[in-house]
Amino acid sequence: MMTAMDDRFVLDHDRCYRAAKSRDARFDGWFFTAVRTTGIYCRPSCPAITPKQSNCEFFRTAAAAQQHGYRACKRCRPDATPGSPEWDMRSDVVGRAMRLIADGVVDREGVSGLAARLHYSERHLNRLLTGELGAGPIALARAQRAQTARVLIETSDLSMSDIAFAAGFGSIRQFNDMVRDVYAMPPTQLRKRAGSEGGPAREAGAVSVRLALRPPFSALPLLTFFADRAIPGVEATTPAGYARTLDLPHGHGTVDVGIEAETFVNATFRLSDWRDLSPAVRRVRRLLDLDADPVAIDEVLSHDPTMARLVATRPGLRSPGSVDAGETVVRAIVGQQVSVAGARTVLGRISADLGESLPTPIGGLTHVFPSMERLAAAPTEAFPMPTRRADTIRRVAGSIAGGTLALDPGIDRKQVVGQLLGVPGIGPWTAQYVVMRGLGDPDVFLGTDLGVRHALSALGLEAGLAETWRPWRSYAVHHLWVTRTTPPSRSRKEPT
Repeated sequence: MMTAMDDRFVLDHDRCYRAAKSRDARFDGWFFTAVRTTGIYCRPSCPAITPKQSNCEFFRTAAAAQQHGYRACKRCRPDATPGSPEWDMRSDVVGRAMRLIADGVVDREGVSGLAARLHYSERHLNRLLTGELGAGPIALARAQRAQTARVLIETSDLSMSDIAFAAGFGSIRQFNDMVRDVYAMPPTQLRKRAGSEGGPAREAGAVSVRLALRPPFSALPLLTFFADRAIPGVEATTPAGYARTLDLPHGHGTVDVGIEAETFVNATFRLSDWRDLSPAVRRVRRLLDLDADPVAIDEVLSHDPTMARLVATRPGLRSPGSVDAGETVVRAIVGQQVSVAGARTVLGRISADLGESLPTPIGGLTHVFPSMERLAAAPTEAFPMPTRRADTIRRVAGSIAGGTLALDPGIDRKQVVGQLLGVPGIGPWTAQYVVMRGLGDPDVFLGTDLGVRHALSALGLEAGLAETWRPWRSYAVHHLWVTRTTPPSRSRKEPT
């Protein structure tokens, strides 16, 4: 349905029907199946009896299905599928727009704000999205609001009016109408139904969400990666989970992730403003790389026999992301020429001195990572490192805070690399690392990284082989890193 070297998914009625008939969960999130006779749309893996092919039509997004008058299936909950990995791969305006919409830009800034970030007119942007996805930015954002509302209805004790505004609806009436249209029942009945089905236990001031993923899912390397780099007070890890603080558009919060299942992870959010739930979920999904298509990735990497052995050892290995690209830049600069443990110590001191404290510490989490504004204004003595490196942090933080360096999910990644290389003290390794982790690019190969070079040498592989790993070279880097007993580091000093 989609070739390994292509980054665009094309709907084909016959192939989509075969995927739905086989209940292939790999295609959940890639497309949605709508049934004309029932008026319901489902995920491809829905366990219900497969309808006749003549009664089916297929849509790229849930928003497009809703635009055509279909309601979400109550059995398979198609709005809770993993996101399409296509949006992380694509660098065109549609892919960038989808990443921004998922981050809640339309809810916060409107369609005009989305268009301004992408440097397109509203009319042209709407035409592009509608032509390819069957729904414009307003409909796509509205579908996302409906999903956020359902999560809050089913997993929290918030009042319906609070949920309506937290999900981004302009009025209670709009909220009620949307829930009825999408889920074929009023909000109160949706909450009662969730309670009767024995949903997740509710905790005062918290919302627990099941974040879907595509198996296989190699959790241990992911947790180890985070544990090795956990900043005291900002992050905490356990044998089966990970927690951290979040700096969100409307306030601060925390997330506690429990990785115990093959098809989902449990995430408990505690937020100062529930309007941040949707962007918080999206950032955690990006952090854990939950929208990846591991079957497609492993297939491409396994074309090489040596890499195939690594893949067989850790099928479904993820490429760890970030909740904030600005934080990733700072972490990468601090890590120049020091060990991972040393970087943790330095970042812990900086965070304790410059980060905002949480009103109530939770399980070892005491403060958020410092904002770019605070880092840019901090004195030299606030940074326990060489002066030139501290100047680099303040310089890049000032650029991000002032808007001259944009690191939002919809930015052109190649443009970011060029901008970062223009900052004194940032070299190619740091710039590429930021794009790989901070912006979630699945196709970055850190050829100058010392750990990568040692792994290639130990395995008898040539660096030129990396071209055959496109478009999943970031995953190849992590497979190579895992083979080394020493943590990843750069091979030479970045220019200052």
